Amino acid sequence: MSSAPENNGRRRFLTLATAVVGGVGAVGVAVPFIKSWNPSEKAKAAGAPVEYDVSKMMPGQLVRVQWRGKPVYVVRRTKEVLADLENGHNDQLKDPTSAVPQQPDYATNSYRSLDPEFLVALGVCTHLGCAPTYRAGDFNEVVEGVQNGFFCPCHGSKFDMAGRVFNNVPAPSNLVIPPHMFNGGTMLTVGVDKGDA
Repeated sequence: MSSAPENNGRRRFLTLATAVVGGVGAVGVAVPFIKSWNPSEKAKAAGAPVEYDVSKMMPGQLVRVQWRGKPVYVVRRTKEVLADLENGHNDQLKDPTSAVPQQPDYATNSYRSLDPEFLVALGVCTHLGCAPTYRAGDFNEVVEGVQNGFFCPCHGSKFDMAGRVFNNVPAPSNLVIPPHMFNGGTMLTVGVDKGDA
């Protein structure tokens, strides 16, 4: 039998110290594990809205921006292009009134955009996902009487300057118009609806 006196205070201290160290260790392991469930910064950025200052664009110019890993075509349409969309070629289009929902409600018009001067469309053909080529001034080589548009070199689909698909081509529907809005008149934001701001 031991003759040393019992030291309950020391025993309680050691028990408490061991519990605290174990708790800190458990938190140290749990925090990185739980953080690993969150999407990475790259994944967050892939779905984030994209901004572009359209005031720098010249009439007739096309600019490509990336949104969710896809190209978005932004075209500053000329007065001649707008007149052609108003008066032109509806009888040659599969869906001239944008009845198939390939755009937000506010873009269901003959321009398929918030601001008639700017087309904002996914640069992805609705047939098999190729990238249509912007044809400015020589589109009449593929569609008689229409000077500007988009031609998909993969299988010959054709779209006008509102992204509407022409008849007798493989693409089944108009180009997709992503949600977009204009801040201050010149800053285009792709990926946010005008009602979400």
